[in-house]
Amino acid sequence: MSSAFRTGYLAVIGRPNVGKSTLTNCLVGAKVSITSKKAQTTRHRIHGVLTTDDAQFIFVDTPGFQMTHTNALNRLMNRSVTSTFADVDVILLVVEAGIWGAGENEILRMLPAGTPAVLVINKIDRLADKAELLPFIAKVAALHEFAELVPVSAEKGLGTTELLATAARYLPEGPAVFGPDDITDRSERFMASEILREKLFRNLGEELPYGIAVEIEKFEQEGDLRRIHAAVIVDKAGHRAIVIGKGGERMKRISTDARKEMETLFGGKVWLETWVKVKGGWADDERALKSLGYG
Repeated sequence: MSSAFRTGYLAVIGRPNVGKSTLTNCLVGAKVSITSKKAQTTRHRIHGVLTTDDAQFIFVDTPGFQMTHTNALNRLMNRSVTSTFADVDVILLVVEAGIWGAGENEILRMLPAGTPAVLVINKIDRLADKAELLPFIAKVAALHEFAELVPVSAEKGLGTTELLATAARYLPEGPAVFGPDDITDRSERFMASEILREKLFRNLGEELPYGIAVEIEKFEQEGDLRRIHAAVIVDKAGHRAIVIGKGGERMKRISTDARKEMETLFGGKVWLETWVKVKGGWADDERALKSLGYG
């Protein structure tokens, strides 16, 4: 490995729903962060790793910076975003093409001096009129001294090669931190919890997911078989019936979808048992959040 090899941490930040996790997965080339159309799908800092011949990129996928909801969970997630700034070499600020608002202005005010910030303009494929892109780039370029501005579509994989080449220039020279085949620093237990939570988010209504968490109570491996016992935590008793569904059909479908994805990710059979628990006010309870792995 030559002395010119570069390794560094890159924070992927932005408002909820701008495509941070989709971008992280696209750049890593594997699913390391769960995704859904609902805000606050990402609740933890997650490291996604990409190793090339010349560099190792360690992407830090962060929760969307939240300005409206102020419960303990959201305060913890916001602190997770801001504390990331001190630990990274490059900041990738992800915005949606054509959209700039108070959330972006707030994030700009928090960007640390001395850390290169690359503005990643995502979802360019959704612009009805591509001629709108250049005026938008000119507008946002005047707001901050960005190191670079790179238009991409994480969903379509457009511009991501250029983004990697751009980001690599700002990484410090140094040896790899992770092995060449590593894609994340997270455990299988954590990934199982996230996969189940993603399926819950995708199969339930608009409001319910914000009051849902997943707790892996037991994770055992016997050869290639993994036995996983998972509790779905809801905020209110009335939510339990919604999650379970008529005759248990909804929970059965969610569990089946989660199990299949776990088997693909882990490369072996999974026996998954799930049930639903009610813990009122868990999202605003510091002790409950700690027991669920937050903070």
